[in-house]
Amino acid sequence: MYYNYAMIELNIPGWRTLRLAHLVCDVNGTLALDGRLLDGLFRPLTALRDRLELHLITADTHGRQAEIDHLLGIESHHIRPGNEATQKADFVKQLGADGVVAIGQGANDAEMLEAAGLGIAVSSREGLAVKTLLAADLVVPDIFCALEMLEKPMRIVATMRK
Repeated sequence: MYYNYAMIELNIPGWRTLRLAHLVCDVNGTLALDGRLLDGLFRPLTALRDRLELHLITADTHGRQAEIDHLLGIESHHIRPGNEATQKADFVKQLGADGVVAIGQGANDAEMLEAAGLGIAVSSREGLAVKTLLAADLVVPDIFCALEMLEKPMRIVATMRK
């Protein structure tokens, strides 16, 4: 499949200008529960493809990542056991951190959110690690709210302006 990514550009008064080209999402706990994509996520994830290149990053804890990849028509980035937080942050940096919006909720997502141009922490049924909460630029109640904010990015401006 070919997608033309236009990017999301936001001038946030008192903070910075964001030129976001990549969306990096943790999978388990953020997009999936017990290895299964949350009901209703297909549409909001795929709707953003005209503006952001979607990257899923996972340790594939439940061994079901291939199903999610197939459903979304992408190939996720698998991390190895050990230094998972650093691997996630390094992945964001390889993409060009300033152009990345990263979304996660687990302790191993904190460095990724901190490295990204915009780090969004989401609360989930698996919880939200305090370390990740503190590393985020923005905190939202769930992944659906995070994706909706990217769909309507002036909400990000309204929240982040100083």
